[in-house]
Amino acid sequence: MTGLTTSLLLVLATGAQPYDKAYETVQSDGQPLLVLVGADWCPACQTMKSSTMARLEQKGKLQGVAFTVVNSDRQSSLAQKIMRGSSIPQLVMYEKTEKGWQRTQLTGGQSEGQIEAFIARAVSRSQERIAAKAQFDMVSSGGE
Repeated sequence: MTGLTTSLLLVLATGAQPYDKAYETVQSDGQPLLVLVGADWCPACQTMKSSTMARLEQKGKLQGVAFTVVNSDRQSSLAQKIMRGSSIPQLVMYEKTEKGWQRTQLTGGQSEGQIEAFIARAVSRSQERIAAKAQFDMVSSGGE
């Protein structure tokens, strides 16, 4: 298989969107953006992409985030903008806040539980912000 075909199959298997599509989604709805940066030659990256993230997707644990995978070899310019340090895999979460987009990350191979908790915290914070904004909007408009 070619690298492009393999990447496409991986995206389909994990529910990951292409980066551009995921970025558009978060810009319009404000949900967190989850980016897995890795490489084909990295065993921990492959495990996270093909096993851990796929299991989380099957369990519905990626709901509430826009998920994408960035290959640090084929998308090196984008990967360099996202990564902090040179170790991979990096699982990076961008969350929209009142102060702009905030970034957190997990570096290195992570367990399913660690990733699930990382995602759950971001989704919870996002839902709290959405609820607070809705309440503010209702009060501002004079609603009850």
